[in-house]
Amino acid sequence: MAKRPSTEQAPAIALLACVLLIVGLAGCGGSSKPATSTTSSTPSQPTRQTNDWPTYGFDPQRSRYLPTDEVKPPFKVAWRYDARHLMEYSPIVVGNALYGIDNNGEAFALNTRNGKERWRRDVATLNASAPTYSDGRLYVSNLSPGQVQALNASNGKVVWRHALPGRTESSPLVVGDQVIAGCECGTVYSLNARTGKENWSTSVGGEVKASPAYDDGTVFVGNYGGQLTALRASTGAVRWTASTNGRIYATAAVAFGRVYVGTVSGAMYAFDEQTGSLDWSTTIGGYLYSAPAAAKAPGTPQSIYFGSYSGSVYALNARTGATRWSRYAAGPVSGAGSVIGDVFYAGDLKTTETFGWRARDGKPVLQARDGAYNPVISDGRRLYLTGVRVIYSLHGASGRSIHGFAKKSRGLAG
Repeated sequence: MAKRPSTEQAPAIALLACVLLIVGLAGCGGSSKPATSTTSSTPSQPTRQTNDWPTYGFDPQRSRYLPTDEVKPPFKVAWRYDARHLMEYSPIVVGNALYGIDNNGEAFALNTRNGKERWRRDVATLNASAPTYSDGRLYVSNLSPGQVQALNASNGKVVWRHALPGRTESSPLVVGDQVIAGCECGTVYSLNARTGKENWSTSVGGEVKASPAYDDGTVFVGNYGGQLTALRASTGAVRWTASTNGRIYATAAVAFGRVYVGTVSGAMYAFDEQTGSLDWSTTIGGYLYSAPAAAKAPGTPQSIYFGSYSGSVYALNARTGATRWSRYAAGPVSGAGSVIGDVFYAGDLKTTETFGWRARDGKPVLQARDGAYNPVISDGRRLYLTGVRVIYSLHGASGRSIHGFAKKSRGLAG
């Protein structure tokens, strides 16, 4: 998960007009990783390797961490795309295509080289999740109507739809030939990726708003009853359950042999991945809607990074739960951040900006005047920043900079 409840979207939407006026000036791990692809360059230069970011949170473990030496401030804007409606969830990127869906249920595909729209289709009336790509298809979950559907990635046409008995804002997880998503009806569903037919369904005892995470044959998902459940991916059978002190809205991250998840009551938990036993818990204060990013970034111990609705972001030691550093983000942090290289990025709802802090010590290295929810993904070549409704493609720049942007670039510097 990484978004706040739908009833709390109004403040961000109210700020939309102000943000659009500002951005109009822009001028334009301990987990397995997805397979990489290469992009061609001139014969005199080495081939640059890029990574797909095919699902919410980067990988099935939802680690939200892309190791790279190439993508780092300062940046300049290569192109921007107006998604026309609120974007609570960042897009995904596969090869030279970027796929997204806005809160009005309009899905789209862009060419990553120039930001040109390949296709755009109205597939739902209300959406609050990110798409997942697998084998030429996009899988999306919708709030209204409550459903999971498959789209042809090349043109956006619907391949199949599977109706659910409740709303879903659970970004789909693809495991082999299964598509797995939770439902506010309190059930987790596994669907056949080719046909949409149900494989299995398991009741988990509370509304599921989070996206399921996966590692080593097991699916992990929290619910509004305050329970984290581990399910066998093959059958949906419950392996273990663990209790917390409050509702779980955030998507869990699986890394370093643990499952990390925050609660609306303001605590971050680390459970043993195999047994569900509690390794540690740390009380932060403020709602934790933000999914944690798990990373072993350069010069750091194994760590998790996340934001709080109280307005601060945190880096905790992943083994002990001790606070490594914390910084104020100017306003409530609702969406999940990401670690790209050695920088942790997150957005805030008050100023609707995106910030970057050095993972090693929390030093501020970027301030962009657009953002709010789940702001940043990368393919190892460029940074794709999601504002309130505009997506920006950023690439490295040289020379003097201000707030992480080239000084001569008409960009996003705060």
